[in-house]
Amino acid sequence: MGTFVIAGGNGGIGLEVGRELLGAGHRVILLGRENQKGEAALASLGAARERAEFLSVDLSTHDGVRDAARRIDERTDRIDGLLHSAAVFETRNVRTKDDLPLFVGLSYVGRYHLTQLLMPKLLLADNPRVMMFVATLNETPKIDLAPFPRFRDFNFLKSVVSLNGACLYYANYLTTTYPKLFAGCATPGFVRTGIFRNAPWYIKAYVAVVGPFTAISAQKAAHNVVQALRRAKGPAFNWNKPGDFESGFEIQADPAVQKVLIDQLHELTGV
Repeated sequence: MGTFVIAGGNGGIGLEVGRELLGAGHRVILLGRENQKGEAALASLGAARERAEFLSVDLSTHDGVRDAARRIDERTDRIDGLLHSAAVFETRNVRTKDDLPLFVGLSYVGRYHLTQLLMPKLLLADNPRVMMFVATLNETPKIDLAPFPRFRDFNFLKSVVSLNGACLYYANYLTTTYPKLFAGCATPGFVRTGIFRNAPWYIKAYVAVVGPFTAISAQKAAHNVVQALRRAKGPAFNWNKPGDFESGFEIQADPAVQKVLIDQLHELTGV
C-alpha cells in the first residue's frame, strides 16, 4: 500500500479523497492550516484513523512550505502520490509576506514549491503521481505572461485562467522532466466547501441560494482524482468533467512559455 500527501486534506474534497484512499488500504498525510479542523477530520475517519496523520501548515508562504516539506520528510520514506487541493477563493489583492497575492501563493507557487521539495521522496515510489485541482478548462489555454510571477495589480477575473493554465503547464513539465512520474489536473466542479470563506458577499450569496440546487457532492468531485492517483500513467492529462474519468484532454505546452514559468518559479522559491 502507498503513502499519499493531500494538501487541503482537512476538509471538503481533499478529505473525501483521503477517505477513499484509506478505504483502499493506503496511508495518508493530511495538510491544512486549522488544527481543530484537522483533528475533526481525523476523528471522522473511524478505524482508518490509525493510517492517517494531520499536519497544521501554511502552504501560502515559502517558509510555510519548507516547514511542511521538512515535517513530511521526517514521517515517510517515500511518497506515492501528492494531491494539491488546498485553495481559497480570494479575489482581493491580499498579499503574503513573500509579496504574492494569497491566491497566487497558495494555488500556484506553493504547489510548485512543495512538489519540488518532495520530489526526492516521490521518485522513490514505483509509480509516483502528482495531481492538482484547477478550474474548468476545456483546452490548454494561452497564458498571458505579463503579470507573472508577482501579479502586482492582481485582478482575479483577469488572472484566474492564466494561473490555472500555468498549473497545467507545470503538470506537463513534471511528466516530461521526470519520466517515471505521472502528473495531471482535474476540475472539482461546484462543491459547497470552505473555499468560499474569503469570497465577496455576492459570491457567498450565490452559493447559499443556488448551491442547494446545482452543487455536486464531494464524493463526485473527488472521483477523477482518486482514479488518477490509483492508476494513471502516460502524458500529462486534465480531467474536465467531475465524475467522468473518460472525459478530458492531454495537456499541451508551449516550450518557450513553459521555460519562462518554471524559471520564474525556481527564482521565487530557490528549488
